[in-house]
Amino acid sequence: MSLKQELDSLVPGQDFSRRHFVRASVGSGFAAAVLPVVAQTQTKTPSDGLVTGEVMIPVGAFKMPAYRAAPAGRANAPVVLVVSEIFGVHEHIADVARRFAKAGYFAVAPELFVRQGDAGSYGEIAKLVSEVVNKTPDAQVMSDLDAAVAWARSEGADAGRLGITGFCWGGRITWMYAAHNPALKAAVAWYGPVARAYHAGDASALDVAARIKAPVLGLYGGDDGGIPNDTVEKMRAALKAAGNTGSELVIYPGMPHAFHADYRPSYRKDAAEDGWKRCLAWFGRYLA
Repeated sequence: MSLKQELDSLVPGQDFSRRHFVRASVGSGFAAAVLPVVAQTQTKTPSDGLVTGEVMIPVGAFKMPAYRAAPAGRANAPVVLVVSEIFGVHEHIADVARRFAKAGYFAVAPELFVRQGDAGSYGEIAKLVSEVVNKTPDAQVMSDLDAAVAWARSEGADAGRLGITGFCWGGRITWMYAAHNPALKAAVAWYGPVARAYHAGDASALDVAARIKAPVLGLYGGDDGGIPNDTVEKMRAALKAAGNTGSELVIYPGMPHAFHADYRPSYRKDAAEDGWKRCLAWFGRYLA
């Protein structure tokens, strides 16, 4: 059975040809690996009053696609980098960017896997991880995020008030970027692994905890089988030992991985809404 036939069989009456499940542009559609999405819980944030859409960010001679959402007509808005899960910048990530823009932020969600492949076209998670995610080194990602910050500054945003947030793989990248960029003002890591890396030879967040000076809010599920609670507690202890007393790690009892992903069965409304309130309050405190 082909991938298209397999996807068609999951939701009768739906045609999951490439034009449907491979995103036509950054921020549209969903990755094949997460279809079918749970449409009844999917948030739709309107674009009225915002400047939104795909942009191309220069990284040296390379042009990196990204989704941008910002308040229309507002200069000097603080910047929030939005880092995706392993599935790339799809509809949900674009919607998160619009949510930040509605709150007054210049949000940028870079397509960080683009050199390694099209994360949205993979129907098997294991293959996506082995062929794309595990081949994307932290050094490349850090450079791309730095370029996104420089681009936001060139667009009139206030990159001096810089925040970053990310989910799963992006949650780990959030920790790593906090260690990489001393100019970062605040970060919110959603269920990002702290005790492991993806690309061979890269460090874990625990390895670089002593270099993290910015206040980081970590949001974790108590029943996340991929991120044991004891590793989160080790991260809490490592930050404290390094003198980073401004960070806060929250573990939601009984919650699974990806509880904020409102397009997936893992979504848990109460924890997602509480986490989002904490996230906005965190950035409101440190990026004001």
